[in-house]
Amino acid sequence: MRTSLLLLRSGMTVAAAAALSLALTAQPAAAVSGISVSTTGTTVSVVTSACAQINGNWGTAALLNSSQASFAQGRQVALSGTAVSQSAAWSSVSPGTYTVIVMCSNGNTAGTQSVIVSTPPTPTVSPSVSPTATASPSRGVMGGLGGAARDVGPVTMGVGGALVGVGVIAAAWFLRRRSKPYRL
Repeated sequence: MRTSLLLLRSGMTVAAAAALSLALTAQPAAAVSGISVSTTGTTVSVVTSACAQINGNWGTAALLNSSQASFAQGRQVALSGTAVSQSAAWSSVSPGTYTVIVMCSNGNTAGTQSVIVSTPPTPTVSPSVSPTATASPSRGVMGGLGGAARDVGPVTMGVGGALVGVGVIAAAWFLRRRSKPYRL
C-alpha cells in the first residue's frame, strides 16, 4: 500500500512537470504573426525577419486605414535591412486604427497586425522659476571622524571612551564564557 501511494505521488509529479514544460514551450498566438509593429507619436514602424532578399528587394509593407480593404490601397513602403531583420516606417500618420501588412518579395505574407495611433500629448509650458540667493555653508559637509559634532568636550570623550571600554570587556567575557562554559 505504501509503495503504491509513493508511485502514485511520483507519477502525478512527473505528469505535472511534463504539462508545465509543454505550457512553457508553447508559443503565444501573437508571436505567430512574424512581424512586430510599434508606434512612437505619429510614426508607425514594422520589423520582421521572415523575408528573404530576391533581386535586391526584401518586400513591401503597407499601412491600411479602416476604409481600405486591400494591400494595393494602403500606403506602401519598401522594406530595408539585413538578412537578420527588415523594417519599414511611416511618418506623420494621423490618429486612428490601422492594419499593417508585410508582403515579402517572394509573394508570401510575413504577417498582419493592427495598431492604434493616438494623438500625441501637447506639451504644457510651465512658468519658469528664477533662482534666488540662499545662504550656503561656508565649508560644505564636514565628514570623517566626529565631523558632524562641533563641540566635543572632555566629558563627551570620556563617556564615549567608557562605553567603548565596557563593550570590549563584555565581548571578551562573552567569548571566554562561550569557549569554556564551566568558568565564570
